[in-house]
Amino acid sequence: MAPAARDTMLSHFRNTKTLPKDYDLILTGDLGKLGSEILIDLMEDEGVELGLNYGDCGQMYYRREQKTLCGGSGAGCCATVFNSYVIKKMRAGEYKKILFLPTGALLSTTSTQQGDTIPGVCHAIVIEA
Repeated sequence: MAPAARDTMLSHFRNTKTLPKDYDLILTGDLGKLGSEILIDLMEDEGVELGLNYGDCGQMYYRREQKTLCGGSGAGCCATVFNSYVIKKMRAGEYKKILFLPTGALLSTTSTQQGDTIPGVCHAIVIEA
């Protein structure tokens, strides 16, 4: 899913003429620790550095000692983190502009049984307060 997040993020930046620094928070989900590191590397390969304003719902959802390298349910992590933590920060005025990039996999038992790859998807949503 990291390549899907990269493609969507690059398209968004290009189409809106924005950069990562233009957002208070850039949030993917659920890439987890491993996927987030892959995304950071993929973005650096494209000349785009994700700064301290980047986070991933899968990483934010769990404590470090739980060692969940690949996170959990993308839909569950994104919904939970956004509707609790992020919304509170926006209402408090800490975040004014967020780039929210939920990710997912188009799982199919047929394609998996046939040995096909699993397509990753990512949407870009800008939320402003």
